[in-house]
Amino acid sequence: MSAPQTVDVCVIGAGLAGLRAAQQLCEAGLRVCVLEARDRVGGRTEGGVLCGQAVDVGGQWLGKTQTRALGLCDELGLSTYAQYSQGQRLIEVGGKLRRYRGTIPRMSLFALLDADRALRRINRAAAQIDPAAPWAAAEAARWDRMTIDQWLQQTLYTQSARSLIDIVVRAVLTCDAHEASLLQFFSYVAAAGGKVETLAETLDDGAQHLKIAGGAFQLAQRLAARLPAGVLQLGAPVHAVEASEAGVQIVHARGQVQADRLVVALAPALAAGIAFASPLPAARIQLHSRLPMGSVIKALIAYPRPFWKARGLSGEVASDQGALGPVMDATPPGSEHGFLVGFFDGHHSRALAGMPLEHRRDAAIRALQRYFGDAAAQPIGYVDKDWISDPWSQGCYVGIAAPGTLTTCGPALRAPCGRIHWAGTETATRWAGYLEGALESAERVVAEIIAARV
Repeated sequence: MSAPQTVDVCVIGAGLAGLRAAQQLCEAGLRVCVLEARDRVGGRTEGGVLCGQAVDVGGQWLGKTQTRALGLCDELGLSTYAQYSQGQRLIEVGGKLRRYRGTIPRMSLFALLDADRALRRINRAAAQIDPAAPWAAAEAARWDRMTIDQWLQQTLYTQSARSLIDIVVRAVLTCDAHEASLLQFFSYVAAAGGKVETLAETLDDGAQHLKIAGGAFQLAQRLAARLPAGVLQLGAPVHAVEASEAGVQIVHARGQVQADRLVVALAPALAAGIAFASPLPAARIQLHSRLPMGSVIKALIAYPRPFWKARGLSGEVASDQGALGPVMDATPPGSEHGFLVGFFDGHHSRALAGMPLEHRRDAAIRALQRYFGDAAAQPIGYVDKDWISDPWSQGCYVGIAAPGTLTTCGPALRAPCGRIHWAGTETATRWAGYLEGALESAERVVAEIIAARV
């Protein structure tokens, strides 16, 4: 075997967090290598093609308060445009499809008051949480013992209101309400600015307000292109790590690296696939098995024309029964065709994961026919990404904390383990789960490493 490559810092993972950290460490004058298991960069962002147009089959949306991501767009010469949201929205609750405008759909007065009360309680709880330490909140122990579903059953009186919040949970966390800790949900809202409506919205203050012209996958591609030659190695999954006082040895599929410091820019669930020869703290080891990824398949469907616009619809759909949802307009600027983007999430995605693409396409079209009628029956193109079945992702958008995880293991999320540092959007204190969170985590580990070398 050839001699190990010697660097100051080795970064595992060429997603946005890993690439941004590598770029900044290189600019600081350090010798860096980036090891990526895939044959591409981007992590949970990825490009696809639909009817000759570049599309995002991974993460893509930005919000106005996501200043790091917007700044990176400017730095890399990328422009943004607003998510199409003109017209009425559709929602299906209890088998009834309704049009509405605004954030909350039309319901009975009792259900409307019930839902509004729940949203206010979520936001009040989020206001009590420091996103950097949700486990320190006064009610953290109680909230972390409960699933979101248990809280909904105790809090809400009407089925319509419960269905509405269930829809929000699946859309935001890509899991079902009985799977996730209530504390994680509240802290996720806190990290997004403190209003659950922000996470679900496409309007001015929403997390889905802006898109990157040409696709968000370009962020990683352009960052990678700026790295010095030889820094990035694709097709190099890491098998083992051994850290000592002298440094860190990394064994990967293409060789070995000897580094002074290591950045693991992976979701905790993926870090579980690495053999750490030097023992990690117990709480860190537990995180690797107690933060499984969310469950989602992202699908884009093309039609000859955006027929929903002619009907006065925005293309936005949410449903408590249809397999595909939420749905939004995804038509690229200037395209003569009409594109929709939708998500199979939670239990819907697990039922379809690993199935043939034609099977998922048929399920998507059936759902769109439920919402839009016969006009949705004849698409001219379909592309999707089964994130659950991707071995180097195991799901999206973010790791899901089971009850009891954050209060017992949460402090280990960001804490360095000697010479090993942890990045990735799960570790962010602002906009965890988003591109913005990945960039925040990169800045933090760079600061940690530079401080440690002084």
